[in-house]
Amino acid sequence: MTISDIDTGLSARFRDAFRGYPTGVALISATGPDGPAGLTASSVASVSVDPPALSFSVMGSPSARVITAAPAFVVHLLGPAHADVARSFARPGAPRFTPEQGWLTLPTGEPLLRDAQAALRCRPLHLLPVGTSTVVVAEVVEVLLGVPGDRLIHHDRTFRTVDAPKGH
Repeated sequence: MTISDIDTGLSARFRDAFRGYPTGVALISATGPDGPAGLTASSVASVSVDPPALSFSVMGSPSARVITAAPAFVVHLLGPAHADVARSFARPGAPRFTPEQGWLTLPTGEPLLRDAQAALRCRPLHLLPVGTSTVVVAEVVEVLLGVPGDRLIHHDRTFRTVDAPKGH
């Protein structure tokens, strides 16, 4: 057994462990020199309430490079109605930013999914390279709340709906 065999086994078990861990689904969008870019993320987390800040991680995809280079981006927290949009932004070459998906452009230039459960306009504070990924810590500068509803989660490589608790 070589070190690369050990690393490969550890990486595979690490992926398997997180496939069994359900997470919320977000879509992150920004505008770059060649137009809008976006990706689906399941790593968004609240970091601080005062000041409002969040974090997420991205890999080195073309969309991730646009987002990490942008002066601002929007983190959309998605509900079940956005499962198809989340799938499109998770697959390279799938349709993105189509009128049918419900995109607008904010006065500041970032793409906005108009019916997201919440949209958080952010400015990057820190970019931390970790292996093949980058952890982004961002200041939230604006919050646009949509209509609350059921939850969209990512679990075992599938988008699933979870009913919201009664009274919410």
